[in-house]
Amino acid sequence: MLEQITLRQLRYFLALAETGHYRKAAERSGISQPSLSQQIVNLEAALGLDLVERGRRGAVLTPGGRDVLNLARKVLEDIDVMHGLAQSAREGIGGTIRLGSTPTLGPYFLPYLTRRLSQIYPTLKVVIRDAAPYVLEEELIAGTHDVILTQLPVQSTDLQVERLFREPLKLAVGSEHALAGRNAVSDADLEGEEILTLSRAFVLHAQITSLCEELGAHVRQDYEGTSLDALRQMTALNMGPSFLPALYVNSEVTSERGDVTILSFRNNLFTRSIGLAWRKRAAHRQALARVAAVAREVALERFKGLIFVE
Repeated sequence: MLEQITLRQLRYFLALAETGHYRKAAERSGISQPSLSQQIVNLEAALGLDLVERGRRGAVLTPGGRDVLNLARKVLEDIDVMHGLAQSAREGIGGTIRLGSTPTLGPYFLPYLTRRLSQIYPTLKVVIRDAAPYVLEEELIAGTHDVILTQLPVQSTDLQVERLFREPLKLAVGSEHALAGRNAVSDADLEGEEILTLSRAFVLHAQITSLCEELGAHVRQDYEGTSLDALRQMTALNMGPSFLPALYVNSEVTSERGDVTILSFRNNLFTRSIGLAWRKRAAHRQALARVAAVAREVALERFKGLIFVE
């Protein structure tokens, strides 16, 4: 008779596959390394299949192990969906939602969203973690986050996307730049300019690169910002113009500081698209759709006239 496969074995196997090391998998799972190793052995015995190559490189999955890993993820995801549906039926929106956010957006929008959510759903806890957009998407697919607030587009067809708003990108120039005395600039004004932008880990990098190709401008190659603050500071040092999101400008760029001048570009119609994304098979799909609706309400009420709500 075949031995029974347990959910615990599958969770330990998933931890091992994702960490590639027995000790790290055991630490993540909160058990001893020998106990985790025994559970993996039991799973292999139940399947009659070697799942892991054990050697100096750590734990490397066999071809069969990779196939089992894909199935194990689906099984565990279905179990999470089942628990999520049960919790929603019992409590409505409650429990904990892990929300990933890009640092170019989260600090300037999430405080208003989380405050509203706590008022409407007092039993809901939101845990926030920042990362660059492409990292966020990978972590969402891997299950690190339940939902992410990010610049669109996202690439994976396994994700559900709810567009929230379009955010204008404002042109920032240093106080000594030739354009600093203007209120607005045209496409032709930027021809030949060297534009500063964030690193390739951000969707904004690709958007600005595409714009520069269109205008005959150039992305400055010897500097890539790691944050909007760093980008603004380099602009203030007259290293080149940059495009800063409207919510950041509204929060962080003040006339008293005077380090950069903000100019209108294309009548504020040069924008980036912002949305929430979650796995299509996520356990809290209905709850996340409600969170998206609240986020849209917050955007419309708190930032009316600054952004364009979808």
